Amino acid sequence: MAWWSGLRELKPLLHLLLPLSIHWVAEEMTVSVLVDVTTSALCPRHTTCSKAIYINGLQQTVVGIFKMVVLPILGQLSDEHGRKPLLLITMSTTIIPFALLAWNQSERFVYAYYVLRTISFIISQGSIFCISAAYVADVISESKRAAVFGWITGLFSASHVLGNFLARFLPQSYIFMVSIALLIFCPVYMQFFLIETVKVAPRKNHESGCCMKVVDFLNQRYKSMRKAAEIVMFSPTLRGMAIVTFFYKLGMSGINSVLLYYLKAVFGFNKNQFSELLMMVGIGSIFSQMVVLPILNPLVGEKVILCSALLASIAYAWLYGLAWASWVPYMSASFGVIYILVKPATYAIISKASSSVNQGKAQSFIGGTQSISHLLSPIAMTPLTSWFLSTNAPFDCKGFSIICASICMIISLCFACLLKPDDHSCSSDDDIQNNQQTALLSE
Repeated sequence: MAWWSGLRELKPLLHLLLPLSIHWVAEEMTVSVLVDVTTSALCPRHTTCSKAIYINGLQQTVVGIFKMVVLPILGQLSDEHGRKPLLLITMSTTIIPFALLAWNQSERFVYAYYVLRTISFIISQGSIFCISAAYVADVISESKRAAVFGWITGLFSASHVLGNFLARFLPQSYIFMVSIALLIFCPVYMQFFLIETVKVAPRKNHESGCCMKVVDFLNQRYKSMRKAAEIVMFSPTLRGMAIVTFFYKLGMSGINSVLLYYLKAVFGFNKNQFSELLMMVGIGSIFSQMVVLPILNPLVGEKVILCSALLASIAYAWLYGLAWASWVPYMSASFGVIYILVKPATYAIISKASSSVNQGKAQSFIGGTQSISHLLSPIAMTPLTSWFLSTNAPFDCKGFSIICASICMIISLCFACLLKPDDHSCSSDDDIQNNQQTALLSE
């Protein structure tokens, strides 16, 4: 019943989830091939490429610096000016970087790709999911959000499976062209079919100079940022979730930034092996998020699910770090079926602890704390991974940096065990019904 209930709740989200799923497919199908493209352009005729590892680490650091400010601002703007325009902007930023690689994959174009992709990540990475989570909270009642978030993250995994399936069997020369076509389709579809759920207050038409408009905008952003910080800091649940997600992302983002290059250097993995690994995790994740999570959540609650998923992420990191044969990464990847539940459990806990008018602020402010993790993790992971993959390593443990990253997940688990999730939220079923009626009238 929980499984079917979650499916029925997705009906008002159809025009959000369809373009989101296609967007995720388009992005994921480029992941496995990017390693080969980058390595071939920057380090021809080599399987290990320190330059590629460092440029990925630099990209992640720059994204983390700017995203700390940009992501909360985008969340605030979605509360004030609507979810739809912010989704259109964030989803459109991915098109141009991939268009460059579809045109040319030489060293200069790869560097240009990284510059534009960094800007794209600053605007879109994390913000798309945060704004989408706020959209869900606008139209779905509190008691049913955990199941719906499970379905959404399950669709995210399904999109990854399809994206990796396409990457596995499409010729490399066609991957970026197909991806661009799908990426263009998504904002066009949203523009015509997505219904706005936020009642935008009418603007006062008063004449003011350009400088005054800038000052007013900065003042509004400061007040909104301070309000978002107060919302999180004064709520024990939101404050605890900020700490949990910070340490979890600190470890996991560090692993993800170097993992594919580590597997390529140690086991000679290429596009096909990467796609197989990612597809295996994705298929299992679909089942765990769409079927297992809606059944378990009413029985054990989000906290138990979150702690179990964090425990699985620790096992995931240790197996990758100590991998002694090419089949071990496949066994390690199987834990992704469980640790993937961190995301829906996190969104559900944050959503329950936030009022209906502050969903975007709370989700994006905590997303901003994750950006600090994205900033810090490459500072340690990039040189450490490069060092232990080189011939100058102090001892033979090529995955030592991944083992070090698991310490952050252990800290996150400790804080998660101390959480006392709030069941109270200022948003009620009446608020949800009002939002749904507004959406229907606008349609």
